[in-house]
Amino acid sequence: MKFKLEHKDSETKARACKIETDHGVIQTPIFMPVGTAASVKGVDQMVLKNEINPDVILANNYHLYLRPGPEIISEAGGIHKFMNWKSPILTDSGGYQVYSLSANRKINEEGVEFKSHIDGSYHFFSPERAVNIQKSIGADIIMAFDECTPFPATHEVAADSMRMSMRWAKRSRTAFQQAPGRGLFGIVQGGVYKDLRLESIAALTDIGFEGYSIGGLAVGEGQEEMFRVLDFTAPALPHDKPRYLMGVGKPGDLVGAVMRGVDMFDCVMPTRSGRTGQAFTRRGTLNIKNARHVDDHRPIDEECPCAACKDYSRAYLNHLFKANEIFGYTLLTLHNLTYYQQLMAGMRAAIAAGELTDFAIKFDEDQANGDIDPI
Repeated sequence: MKFKLEHKDSETKARACKIETDHGVIQTPIFMPVGTAASVKGVDQMVLKNEINPDVILANNYHLYLRPGPEIISEAGGIHKFMNWKSPILTDSGGYQVYSLSANRKINEEGVEFKSHIDGSYHFFSPERAVNIQKSIGADIIMAFDECTPFPATHEVAADSMRMSMRWAKRSRTAFQQAPGRGLFGIVQGGVYKDLRLESIAALTDIGFEGYSIGGLAVGEGQEEMFRVLDFTAPALPHDKPRYLMGVGKPGDLVGAVMRGVDMFDCVMPTRSGRTGQAFTRRGTLNIKNARHVDDHRPIDEECPCAACKDYSRAYLNHLFKANEIFGYTLLTLHNLTYYQQLMAGMRAAIAAGELTDFAIKFDEDQANGDIDPI
């Protein structure tokens, strides 16, 4: 995997970078749509590629391991052929899912025993096993296996958790075999504590990875605290490698994190919100199920090129959601993913032009004004 820093913003810590993988080029800043089980919920793969065209999507090791199983995916020729996706794929190691979905997990130095949320069967992930599964299905970017530190956590608890994750990171590195176009990312932990985050970064850079992820944020600490942690975490990461903030987030989170030097993001927010009636727009969010949209024949956003905005009205979308029609979920998901991709493209262009601060000011103003156009 190759990395090139193409532009740096003069007024912030933002960067525009290029990552070359075996299945294509990723331009950053980038938002990765989440395809947990080898599918971005509600969106056909060809529509995703032809209309939204993200450079990279994310799949999840935990979910794919449980169903359909890595053997099935490998027999199909790897995850790209299995799901008919020719562009890069990043796989999360499953560390967060083991934490969040398994009430009976047992952690020791070797790894984690966990109970399947599907059928109650017991399984075990070691760092080696988590990495080897990701390798076997052919992911372009693989995540090291780590422990998800609970929030809130005392300094002592966060320190113990982080240091075990660093030992697991070293074992993940050993298990990973270099291959053209592939990369392994280490994950920074340490809770909200500066000394622990810097200790984690030092340990990871000493091991050496193709990229560095920031884990353990967006877990309840709030945006202000997240930005405070990013202020000292992102600049301490290697400048010649990509930086990935895991599980983030809302549009304002993305803009603020990019200004602090983060390159890559993922979150279920745009797809999950699309299924519940929430639309993200340049003027904030709106709930398409609200009564005011019943007879509003305008699009969600006149400037959006997505199918939902080009071909359908708020009134029609309101009707689809009230009638529990699946087509409504698909249209709103397409809209949200399109908005997120446009937001990232706008930031990439602004960084290249040296205008990110102006972009961020206008973003904040538009979001604050809200959906004020008269009906």
